[in-house]
Formats: sequence, structure tokens, C-alpha cells
Amino acid sequence: MSEPLVTRMQEFGETIFAEMSALAVRTGAINLGQGFPDEEGPKAVLDTAVEAIRTGANQYPPGPGLPELREAVSAQRQARYGLSYDPATEVFVTVGATEGIAASVLALAQPGDEVIVFEPYYDSYAAVIALAGAVRRPVTLRPVEGRFTFDPGELRAAAGPRTRAILVNSPHNPAGTVFTRAELETIAGVCREHDLVAITDEVYEYLTFDDAEHIPLATLDGMRERTVSVSSAGKSFSVTGWKTGWVTAPARYVRAVQTVKQFLTFTASAPYQRAAAYALANELPWVEELRKSLQAKRDRLITGLEAAGFSTYRPQGTYFVQADIRPLGFTDGMALARALPEKAGVVAIPTQVFYDHAEAGAHFVRFAFCKKDEVIDEAVERLARLR
Repeated sequence: MSEPLVTRMQEFGETIFAEMSALAVRTGAINLGQGFPDEEGPKAVLDTAVEAIRTGANQYPPGPGLPELREAVSAQRQARYGLSYDPATEVFVTVGATEGIAASVLALAQPGDEVIVFEPYYDSYAAVIALAGAVRRPVTLRPVEGRFTFDPGELRAAAGPRTRAILVNSPHNPAGTVFTRAELETIAGVCREHDLVAITDEVYEYLTFDDAEHIPLATLDGMRERTVSVSSAGKSFSVTGWKTGWVTAPARYVRAVQTVKQFLTFTASAPYQRAAAYALANELPWVEELRKSLQAKRDRLITGLEAAGFSTYRPQGTYFVQADIRPLGFTDGMALARALPEKAGVVAIPTQVFYDHAEAGAHFVRFAFCKKDEVIDEAVERLARLR
């Protein structure tokens, strides 16, 4: 019989996260690969979810999401960024940001349309572009003065008559870059010139370090009306398993995204929506402590990795550090990542799987630092065996 999987998805197998997490379980290695926290979110937020279950919020919520969460999202965008969205028509709840991005691409990109992505990119981007029958056009982020950035000329060259959308992730997973206002102005200029829709993945919006500032692309001149912004509760409140996200956009884009999303999962978990609404309305003290904690964990991991012989790039945001393996005598990140559990009892993610141009990322592996201090310390002690 012929291959049952449709042709456009045959390049995709088991995700690298599933493969590496299974390897960690099989070998008993410390998992610094997948980005989920070791510690739970704020007790008051968890208690809100429990109370919602106990008081009957267990049936289908409204398709667009609970009004209280849409109102909380609208208030957050206004208070934090000065962006005004009507909670009734311009805010929409999804099953995590991954579904929000998928529904947005499926709704807005026709077969044959081109979608610009910055590589390395989160792996679901490539898959959903393929599902849409669209074509991805990668623009490579390269290290410049200690951070990953793009060449404005390469971005402009990637946009053409078939380009429909650009996917922008900032703070960026896996590179750790937080795009500057100047970088965002370049992106916005390309969008305006070519009449593109921007789909922005902002799930790490609270998790920026040092003096880096998250600036939503929608705040730039002429961009609110052409930007579909996606975020979620998972990273900001350490509840990644809740899969509760949201889209904010002009009403016509929200209608388009909702048209697709309703046939993917119909609606999202009611108890978690209620708890996410509470979290957004009461986020500042706890989230600021989380941000400070993660910054310290970042520095702790970097110190250990560099002592073990890696060269590292200090991320401006997210959960992840990019480590260059060449100082240790390795050149193939995939081979090293598959060998690390046996060599050192640690799991990492090979960055090259997030590129179309794999050679650009072949010498990087990604380590997650959203772990307990003692886990980080044990991991870097084990990694020192590589020297």
C-alpha cells in the first residue's frame, strides 16, 4: 500500500521534543531539553482552577472563550502596551499558543502563498505552514555581537509577490533574542510595503532579562490593523500543561481565525480559562519574581556550561541558552544530543532541527534553564565530563 500520510507532511516525523524527552526517561538523564518548569505556578492561580472545577465550570464554554478571560486579555494589552482591543470581537481564546498560531496560518495563508519565518524557528511553524499548503521562506538569525539577529537585506529579499504573511517570534525561541525597536521597524516596513499580515508569537512576553524590552509589533505605526498577536498563560504563569492561549487582532482577522479554530478543537478548557483570567488580573508581583528567578537560573546555567567548555550566547528572554559545541571538539549537534545521555547523563535539543539551512545551526545545542537550581548544578557537573 502507498504511504498513508499526505505528501506535504511526510518530511515531519516524531517531534524532537518527544524524541529527546523519551531518551531522557529511557536513560535516566537530566532533561534540559524540553522547556517545561520544574516548579508549579502561583498557588492562588492553581486554587482558582480547582475552585472552578468544584463549582461547575466543567462544560463547554463559549466558542470565542469565557468573557472574563477575553476581558482580562483586553485589559492586559491596554495596560501593558497601550493596545486597545474589543474583548467581544477582537480577542479569541485558543488551546494554547500553538493552536492559535496554527489556526492563524491555516486561516490566512492559501496553498502556494509564502510565509516568512525567522530560522531557527519553533518546529510547529514549519508543520502548520505545510498543512496550509503554503511555502516557508526562512530568514536566518545569526550571532552578531553576542546575540542572534537578521540581515535586513535578506528579509527584504525574502518578500515577493507571493508572500502573504510573516511569522515573528519575540522573545525568540530558541535563539533567546528580543527584537529591538529598530529590528521591528524593519519588519514593519516590509509588512507595509508588501501588504503582509504579521502573526506574532509572544508567549515569552513577560520573560525578558537585563534591560531587554518586549515591544509588540502591533504597537508600531500601521501595524495594529495587520497584526494577529498570539500569547498564552503557560510560560508566564508556569502552567504549560493548561494549554490556554489567546489571539488579539482586528475583528476581521479574529473571525477568520475563529472559523478555522472551531473545527480544530471547538473550544478550550473552561476551568483553566477562569484561572488564566485571574492570573492576568493579578500577575505583577508573582511574574516579576519569576522573571528574576529565571534570570538568575540563566546566569547559573551559563556559568556552568562555560566551565564545562561550551561557548554560550546569553539570551535576552525565554527559557533557553544556545551553546556552541565546537570548543569541545564537536561539530554535529544532532549527533552530540543523541549521545549526551550516555556521555554525560544530560539531554539537550539540537538546534539544527529548527532550520531549513541546517548547516547554520549544526554546531549549536539548546539547554533549558527553567529548572530547580540543584538540577542545573547537577547537569553542569555531569557536562564537565565532556572536557
